[in-house]
Amino acid sequence: MFDNLSDKLDKAFHILKGHGKITDVNVADTLKEVRRALLDADVNFKIAKDFTTRVKEKALGENVLTTLQPGQLMIKIVKDELTELMGGDVAGVNLSGTPSVILMSGLQGSGKTTFSGKLANYLKTKKGKKPLLVACDIYRPAAINQLIVVGGQIGVEVYSEPENKNPVEIAQNAIKHAKANGFNVVIVDTAGRLAVDEQMMKEIADVHKAIQPQETLFVVDAMTGQDAVNTAKAFNDRLNFDGVILTKLDGDTRGGAAISIKSVVNKPIKFIGTGEKMEAIDVFYPSRMADRILGMGDVVSLVERAQEQYDEEEARKLQKKIAKNEFGFDDFLSQIQQIKKMGNMKDLVGMIPGAGKALKDVEIEDDAFKHIEAIIQSMTKEERSKPSVIDMKRKTRIAKGSGVKIEQVNQLMKQFEQMSKMMKMMQGGGGKKMMQMMQGMK
Repeated sequence: MFDNLSDKLDKAFHILKGHGKITDVNVADTLKEVRRALLDADVNFKIAKDFTTRVKEKALGENVLTTLQPGQLMIKIVKDELTELMGGDVAGVNLSGTPSVILMSGLQGSGKTTFSGKLANYLKTKKGKKPLLVACDIYRPAAINQLIVVGGQIGVEVYSEPENKNPVEIAQNAIKHAKANGFNVVIVDTAGRLAVDEQMMKEIADVHKAIQPQETLFVVDAMTGQDAVNTAKAFNDRLNFDGVILTKLDGDTRGGAAISIKSVVNKPIKFIGTGEKMEAIDVFYPSRMADRILGMGDVVSLVERAQEQYDEEEARKLQKKIAKNEFGFDDFLSQIQQIKKMGNMKDLVGMIPGAGKALKDVEIEDDAFKHIEAIIQSMTKEERSKPSVIDMKRKTRIAKGSGVKIEQVNQLMKQFEQMSKMMKMMQGGGGKKMMQMMQGMK
């Protein structure tokens, strides 16, 4: 995400490389490029101009850090200002109320229904809540079925009244159902609408008034840039929503919406969608996003995702296997499955400082492990548990069974052997020690 913006900002900071101090001239040249980068990212002109003005004032101010090089200083100031522009502090979701009612609003095609499912899954798995999804989109064909499918994927009940064409009544009845059946969060998925459609805007305003939600969230497609910001303003004028959800941040987004929306509607971005899977939802941290925009990665989020998949009991079992030299391909496959649960590969790489820039021209597919999985799954039970028995004849059979070349099987065997040796060397802490090292990077 934001690859183009990151590249242009990096080039802007290069203007200061080799300079011994900040001056009016080199600051002006640098900020001219910063402003151009923001405009290319579809940030509103006034916001971009005000942003660079504030950066200039701080860069030329009396209280600058003289211990930093000009380039480092400029990056720090820009990072701080970007963080502030995107909201400063992280904004939580309001879960007061019995049940807590969350109203989802947004444009047609913004990913609102899918994100309703992601939010329900997040509240269920991360917050221990019992959510109820409510189908109030009475216009779009198959909208109710879509939500039912999403609910089935995450094990969350969906309340619907297919014959009822009154979304206010459906929402009110759903809340009664939630109270009677022990649901503590109600997520109301409404019909996508256009801000200029007065009838549809009135309808969602009526739903909002009738159910008095604790949270009203505006879902916006991050790929629509400045148009998304303008639409958010129109919705906010009518609904006075509580926060913004940015979807499709894993796509080819320019970043304008993420950077601009807070200053236009004065409402925080609360969550972001980073992929198609139901787990692809992140709390929005302005400072972490600023780091990523500036190519610094996001180690904290990477560690948090790793910790979510880290099982101490499994780690202990794995440690014993490594100590006894019994680490096999089944264990290797299990480790791959845990990595895949952390999110899409491109997003994970972007969290590693410097990796995004180094691999910017490398296409990282989400199914990067599919050949490895196919090879392992073509092995017999004995071969997976005792890799040493795999000779050339077996390799030929495995390659044929997995649809790959024998060179790929040899490469995997070599990588597996190297990893086994490394794990053996790490004994005395194993996976737990690695996690402790990662935690120390926070």
